[in-house]
Amino acid sequence: MRGPKPPSVELTDAERQALDELVRRHSTAQQIALRARIVLAAAEGKNNAQIARQLDVSIDMVRLWRERWLILQPASLADLPVADRLRDAPRPGAPRRITDEQVCQIAQLACEAPERSGRSNSQWTGREIAQEIEERGIVNKISGRHAARLLKRGICSRTAGDTG
Repeated sequence: MRGPKPPSVELTDAERQALDELVRRHSTAQQIALRARIVLAAAEGKNNAQIARQLDVSIDMVRLWRERWLILQPASLADLPVADRLRDAPRPGAPRRITDEQVCQIAQLACEAPERSGRSNSQWTGREIAQEIEERGIVNKISGRHAARLLKRGICSRTAGDTG
């Protein structure tokens, strides 16, 4: 039994050209190119199941990008370029409290020997690096555990583990 017909996608010449360009450009991320193909196929009048089979993706993915395109389409191309329409939506959650610049400063600190900061040990512990980060004013407050987690991501080989 057939389901309801999906909403049709009508593209302007500028939108079609921008989508084609994204699909053909070698530097386009594969996710963006795939989403552009979905929108182009929807504009050809194909239903979600046909597009899903053609592009070897789920029907839910086709439905999502058809609906998202239709929601964002009223915005002008000057306000919202085609590539931006095909990007992921912002993720929920609290904003970051430590900037990339601060992480770089923390990494630089971690690569210094603790003795240069008047510490008696040969390697940083999570608690000591957190104290030094706060003393230098890189961030106002950071736990030893969080400092150790930042360092454990591999930003410097001289960092401590989860101690602290």
